[in-house]
Amino acid sequence: MKKYTYTEKKDTRSGFGAGLAHLGRTNPNVVALCADLIGSLKMDEFIKENPERFFQIGIAEANMMGIAAGLTIGGKIPFTGTFAGFSTGRVYDQIRQSIAYSNKNVKVCASHAGLTLGEDGATHQILEDIGLMKMLPGMTVINTCDYNQTEAATIAIAEHDGPVYLRFGRPVVPIYMPKFTETEHENKFVIGKGIQMTEGTDVTIVATGHLVWEALQASEELNEAGISAEVINIHTIKPLDEELILKSVGKTGCVVTAEEHNFLGGLGESVARTLALNAPAPQEFVATKDTFGESGTPAQLMDKYGLNTAAIVAAAKKAIKRT
Repeated sequence: MKKYTYTEKKDTRSGFGAGLAHLGRTNPNVVALCADLIGSLKMDEFIKENPERFFQIGIAEANMMGIAAGLTIGGKIPFTGTFAGFSTGRVYDQIRQSIAYSNKNVKVCASHAGLTLGEDGATHQILEDIGLMKMLPGMTVINTCDYNQTEAATIAIAEHDGPVYLRFGRPVVPIYMPKFTETEHENKFVIGKGIQMTEGTDVTIVATGHLVWEALQASEELNEAGISAEVINIHTIKPLDEELILKSVGKTGCVVTAEEHNFLGGLGESVARTLALNAPAPQEFVATKDTFGESGTPAQLMDKYGLNTAAIVAAAKKAIKRT
């Protein structure tokens, strides 16, 4: 069984900052907009190198989305930056009407998603954003797992023609995915293509975002208990890599989905729909259960709401019993 290790931890939002800085040097059409959260979104380097291509909108997120939509008409590729709660719930009408409906080439980049926002509490810990965004026709939805994957995804979405929702987070997490390189094709980010992290025969674990690392740790624990788990990293929730998921579940016979999001409307429901339409199989959900969060450290909250290695192990055993 393949084991993943790490030597460094970094926040995924810093991966976004690195990717945006790279685009500033390589793609003259990329522009950036921010709603008064430059430091939190790690946009400083891009601004320092490209001051004429940055627009500070202030605490006016709806206005930011409208401006971004307008900039695309002149051929620009706008990257908007603010917290996930403000990038979706606060501006849903503007995204729907000005960006998604007219298929504008705007990249909605959302930091501090999920429970791991931590001490800021329930009002800022949006757990519904994936559902909100994936229901918009034509919207691509991406949720990355570590610094390297976030950097690569940020660079990749600039080449994608159409609106994108890119979701990432605040806490430092292990770096275990390959570093993006322009010369090595295998390390490039491919929208809509999941990554098989481990091979297994007893249960499939489909994870996204911060839960991918927890899924890898769970697969090791399960292996020690004699259970062979196949872990799939689904960074693109829409379009979903249905072929990879169906192939894996066809072999294992059951699946666990793991996400830092409400089990209503997230990755789990997309997988359940795919199975229901093609090859029904037992499925367990590791996600928040129709609830708001609360204030606490990221680790405390992930444990309390069952978004950790232990929860994935328990869900895998339960799924296997249902086969």
